[in-house]
Amino acid sequence: MASALTATEKTAAVEAFTALGVCEELATAAADLGWKDPSEIQRASIPQALQGKDVIGLAQTGSGKTGAFALPILQELLDKPQAFFALVLSPTRELAIQISEQFEALGAGIGVKCAVLVGGVDMMAQSIQLGKRPHVVVGTPGRVVDHLTNTKGFGLKQLQVLCLDEADRLLNLDFEQEIDQILKVIPRDRRTQLFSATMTSKVAKLQRACLRNPVKVEVSAKYSTVDSLKQQYLFVPAKHKDCYACYLFNELSASTMMVFTRTCDQTRKLALVARNLGFGAIPIHGQMSQPKRLGALNKFKAGERNVLVATDVASRGLDIPAVDVVINFDVPQNSKDYVHRVGRTARAGRSGLAITLVTQYDVELYQKIERLINKKLDAYPAPEEAVLLMHERVNEAQRIALQQIREADEKGGGKKRNRDGDGDDDARLMTIMGKRGGGGRGGGGRGGGGRGRGRR
Repeated sequence: MASALTATEKTAAVEAFTALGVCEELATAAADLGWKDPSEIQRASIPQALQGKDVIGLAQTGSGKTGAFALPILQELLDKPQAFFALVLSPTRELAIQISEQFEALGAGIGVKCAVLVGGVDMMAQSIQLGKRPHVVVGTPGRVVDHLTNTKGFGLKQLQVLCLDEADRLLNLDFEQEIDQILKVIPRDRRTQLFSATMTSKVAKLQRACLRNPVKVEVSAKYSTVDSLKQQYLFVPAKHKDCYACYLFNELSASTMMVFTRTCDQTRKLALVARNLGFGAIPIHGQMSQPKRLGALNKFKAGERNVLVATDVASRGLDIPAVDVVINFDVPQNSKDYVHRVGRTARAGRSGLAITLVTQYDVELYQKIERLINKKLDAYPAPEEAVLLMHERVNEAQRIALQQIREADEKGGGKKRNRDGDGDDDARLMTIMGKRGGGGRGGGGRGGGGRGRGRR
């Protein structure tokens, strides 16, 4: 939830946005969302877009890119309202839904209608949405192409604005073919905005294919992390990695945490281990169904769970304002992903903490990250004897987690609720454990399940 501004802050915010050329109605909507001041990318790109120019915006994660393309689109829509006015393409389902929510929040006062076209959701329900002739369509390229091919009456011949968000990731996920198909059916005479964290050769190629004399706006030329982010590492023996992670969950139990792992299986297992110790953990990964992924995200956003264990599906674009801590359970293979992961905290001027678990096998990958961000990280203090006090209980939690995964897989062939690793069956869990969970040192420590427990 955005924090409400005081009357003085709101007046200053409205003035700052109107100074960029944003109309008062939309500037007020931005202030109502708690935006105190335009971000750097917004200052640089909004005036250019309002002049009708094509824009390439390069900015690091968490820099306010959605507002940078949404405000000009909405202002143009105010001047000439029409159905299917803008199409925004996003690499992931969650990001598409989030972009749509931001459009609707900013455009609430002017009655903006949005449709979200993503996979994992019934196409018929989406076709009904399209039948209502929304102003803005937000979607993943594959599902947009599905509707262009199969949904009667849906076309983009009148499109005025095309926006590609997280363009580098769109292309890394091999959506090139779908983007080409979309470019063939939309008007050449349109405005195009392309936003990306990096300028890869694929993005440059896309720019040449679909932008006309674009204005390039670059807020952060090199990979960097924000100054309000405290970054630390923890050198751990690989065999005790889960134990160190659970020690951190306990030490930081009053915080909201995002924990990044490399694989879907690891995400599922770690979330169960944490839950078996009484922490409020929930997983999100690519093998979960779309409603489950959204449900997990909403529980985390609402504070019902305080530990979100995720693969890199959650490292880009998702705006979860209240994340206090990011833990890299696995060091990312691609050091640029480190910047995106830790960008989930210390957003919009807030402070945050990022801790990376480094085993004896990760040293080279970790050194690459330090070179990329041009920083030597400090060690996080975690006395080995204090960590290993949890060793037996973590071993037991691991054993039960593997049993839960085996049972869920045998039972549902992947379709049962616990297949996704949420495992909300607490009564059964406590019977297996033979005791109330309680995270923490010596069994009764502060963790006790973190903040999320007991608030279901």
